[in-house]
Amino acid sequence: MPGYLPGCGGFQGAGGGKALKERKLAMGVCYIVGAGEFGDGLPCILTEDILIACDGGYAYCREKNLPVTLVVGDFDSLKYPPEHPDVVRLKPEKDDTDTGWAVKEGWRRGYRKFVIYGGCGGRISHTMANIQLLSWLAAEGGEGVLVGKNSWYRVICNSEICFGEEETGYLSVFCLSDRAEGVCETGLKYELDNAVLIKEYPVGVSNEFTGRKSRVSVRRGTLLLIKEQFDAGSRQMSASQPPGSLPAEIKFPL
Repeated sequence: MPGYLPGCGGFQGAGGGKALKERKLAMGVCYIVGAGEFGDGLPCILTEDILIACDGGYAYCREKNLPVTLVVGDFDSLKYPPEHPDVVRLKPEKDDTDTGWAVKEGWRRGYRKFVIYGGCGGRISHTMANIQLLSWLAAEGGEGVLVGKNSWYRVICNSEICFGEEETGYLSVFCLSDRAEGVCETGLKYELDNAVLIKEYPVGVSNEFTGRKSRVSVRRGTLLLIKEQFDAGSRQMSASQPPGSLPAEIKFPL
């Protein structure tokens, strides 16, 4: 059965269990657009980047005239055959989600930096699946961002992420591994120093940016970071920043 091969540096292919073959590493970003929520922000596609539209995400890309490289999916959401020169039609009965297949294809083409739009805000099962994709990317040395509506998701593994003084909103940190050791959160309203987090209980929900440079790091383990933007003085999601735009602190290179 095709699927992830732990410790083999990639996904198992459909033919004979060999690890996914990879091309020479690409310098750009693999953008993936799905059918979920992410507001009105648009990815900025450069020459070295690729854009993969997943199923219903193709309708958005076509409406916004985005330069789609490849269209993939079983097209249960799109409801019509996409008019594009490079289409991969997937069987409805498959091991991978459309987004999972797109990540595998981007990885095979040599990309190690991924930004996924429209991969959350709909079915919770698909959101969880995409968070697991971020976890796999981090474990394999890649980088991924899941962009939602007024929010983004990042996973770091034995690593760190830094934020500028201009950052506002809320930042929640969750442990995805059995344990996360040496967790530090500096410059935020509630700070941690060399803490241990466990996956069984949440202790890092709704931390706040304070107008200072801040940093989250983990010495050993895997953390999920969720950034949410709210209007000042309320619990309503903010519309001051285009919901789907990619904030400066998560632009590549990190």
